[in-house]
Amino acid sequence: MILDDAARARLIDRFGRRAGPWCDELPALVARLAARWGLTVLEARPGNTGRTLVCRGSAGESRVLKLCPDQEIAAAEATALQTWAGRSRVVQVVEADFEAGALLLEGLEPGTPLTGRGADLPWAEVAELLAQLHSAPAAGPFPTLATRIGLMFELAERRRLGSAAESRLPLKLLRHARSRAEDLSTGGPAVLLHGDLHPGNVLDAGPGRGLVAIDPRPCLGDPAFDAVDWALLPMAAGGSLEDGVAALPDLDPGRLRAWCAALAPLVALAPLRAGPPTPFTEALLEMAR
Repeated sequence: MILDDAARARLIDRFGRRAGPWCDELPALVARLAARWGLTVLEARPGNTGRTLVCRGSAGESRVLKLCPDQEIAAAEATALQTWAGRSRVVQVVEADFEAGALLLEGLEPGTPLTGRGADLPWAEVAELLAQLHSAPAAGPFPTLATRIGLMFELAERRRLGSAAESRLPLKLLRHARSRAEDLSTGGPAVLLHGDLHPGNVLDAGPGRGLVAIDPRPCLGDPAFDAVDWALLPMAAGGSLEDGVAALPDLDPGRLRAWCAALAPLVALAPLRAGPPTPFTEALLEMAR
């Protein structure tokens, strides 16, 4: 349960061979942290940048233990979450060990990701979540959005190579999109961004709490960047990009449209790696041209 073969493969795909030794040592690390923080590990949840374990605390409370092989990623996440402390739309930190790349977070019930719900969402809560994230001080040891863009496109080029997406997503188009995104990242207002705010990273925490963001990849930049996956949801469900832009009226609509076009190939990459083209992936690639 601590680390199965599929999870190990995802981590090596994400971080390269350096993740192998970390994976080997993970069971012992979990045992040490569980003893220190009084945890009983109940189950594992999928993740691409580490291992997420659902736990029970010593008093029976729900807890989530997150571990990452990259200490910088773990430290940036912890620092951002601590910056957002007290905001109801963001998961709260209970403990952190930067050296171990470990975070202990509050458990969220039922904790169901919004993946698969399409555009049938409480849009007012999505807007409030974005507003809470972007209201935090834009300071601290966070990378710029330009740096984040570079890492995203470098990872996309590596994942595209040799995959089923290679024939559908030309390298020239991907690099054109990167240039557009880099240009956008140097303009607009600068706020503390979540950096990876898609429906899989927002959980339903029940009627008393509503939507809560998890798993940030924080950086400083344009608030419209965080809204791209949300603005594209109506389009994925058979509607239009304009439907998504209209659902998020507090953001600059022109910049949001521009970010959607610039990041469209990245949104298309995962489904094209997993299966044949769809009307949505074709529309994304056309938007990017």
